[in-house]
Amino acid sequence: MRADYDVVVIGGGFFGCVLARHLKTRFGSVLILEKDKDILRRASYVNQARVHNGYHYPRSLLTALRSRVNFPRFVEDYHDCIDSVFSMYYAIARKFSNVTAPQFKLFCDRIGARVAAAPAQITRLFNPTYIEQVFQVEECAFDADKLRRKLWQALHAERVEIRLETKAIRVEPASPGIRITCAGPQDEYTLTATHVLNCTYSEINQILEASGLPLIPLKHELAEIALVRVPEELRRLGMTVMCGPFFSTMPFPARSLHSLSHVRYTPHCSWQDAGQRAVDAHDHLATARKNTNFAHMLRDVRRYLPMMGDCLYVDSLWEVKTVLPLSEADDSRPILMKAHAGLENLHCIMGGKIDNIYDALAGLDVILAESRA
Repeated sequence: MRADYDVVVIGGGFFGCVLARHLKTRFGSVLILEKDKDILRRASYVNQARVHNGYHYPRSLLTALRSRVNFPRFVEDYHDCIDSVFSMYYAIARKFSNVTAPQFKLFCDRIGARVAAAPAQITRLFNPTYIEQVFQVEECAFDADKLRRKLWQALHAERVEIRLETKAIRVEPASPGIRITCAGPQDEYTLTATHVLNCTYSEINQILEASGLPLIPLKHELAEIALVRVPEELRRLGMTVMCGPFFSTMPFPARSLHSLSHVRYTPHCSWQDAGQRAVDAHDHLATARKNTNFAHMLRDVRRYLPMMGDCLYVDSLWEVKTVLPLSEADDSRPILMKAHAGLENLHCIMGGKIDNIYDALAGLDVILAESRA
């Protein structure tokens, strides 16, 4: 007897889709199950759209180095989805920052990331009372809509099957492989697979709980990304004030606007999965009150970057952000790679940043090699 599929990937976000493409080069039949009406519509879309180059993580050298290594590869592979027609600057705050300007410069030199003092016309945009120094760096943004279209075309060409509006409810041992109970647009049914990848991000524990399997310690935040129209002088600029309770604003190509996020005001509430009980993150997102924190963000932002006081609020994007609790201490973003998560050949994978997909691919190869050994 054979399973219906060699591999079933649960979750059609960026990680799930790229991992599915990778697996199709090794297996005959690969299926993606996505509960929404399209791929890459949730966390893959609702974020800063930043392609990291290491600068964001002076407190986690490993995360910074992996971003630095992966940045040029991501830009090359997805060059037609990249917006790099803007300049990116990092400003170091005089107070409450976890790094000083000399420390940030030394950190960039150590990871091999290009950094230079910002020109005078940029430095003058910042309030010198609150900003120690401004640096010009090399980062870019991705267009989530272009990325979705590119992956959709590639998956179709490579004969990766996709079932939309199909939710994986639970998994259980089967002969052969793993049985997955699915809720489709019309009915509930089951299918089997030799390998199952749980790439559902904030809902990883939902499947584990429904399957009677041990949960993975995860922290969730109800997060708001504000979308704004910035003054013309800032339209081709991205600004991050760090490192601490500060903010970022940068182009959001999918909407031709700027995103605005704030360490203090982007998270509206948080919770952790504990014991054998997991909160349904998507249900919580759907029912939570969503009163924007934009006014609070702007009140703080314009102290550092006065011109932002003239920006216009357009919209807010809401999503659940999920991280490993241990990352809270040093702001690291390791990949969750949980092999055989309570069930043989059930693997849970979650990335904290879109550009560390290459580390996930390498980790998955190790898991598969060990499974065959």
